[in-house]
Amino acid sequence: MTARSERPSGADRPEIVCICGSARFAREMRAAHRDLTFAGVIALAPGEADGPVTDDQKAVLDALHLSKIDLADRVLVVNPGGYVGESTRREIAHARAHGKPVSFTDPAWSAPPARLAVAAHEVGDTAG
Repeated sequence: MTARSERPSGADRPEIVCICGSARFAREMRAAHRDLTFAGVIALAPGEADGPVTDDQKAVLDALHLSKIDLADRVLVVNPGGYVGESTRREIAHARAHGKPVSFTDPAWSAPPARLAVAAHEVGDTAG
């Protein structure tokens, strides 16, 4: 069974899910990517680096990930223990501002609306 039926637009392609989360959860995000892929979903994951990245490289990765969110039908936040860092908060705000449904692997997390409003403003400052 594929995830084609979950697409609200009825497009003849698999659902696209963008995975978000802290780099500290790289292993868990790879597992989510694998599970989604085997479920017939096109999974978009954050870029990974083998070592430290420069500020310029981080800016490129951040902008690229926002574009992945734009391509996605929905967003899955990998947040073991409920942890959601600042970058992921900005990604959640971006997704919600663009009408993308957001779900969490640990549903206990709930962002205060005021914090997400600040994150959305920050996204606008960096993405435009």
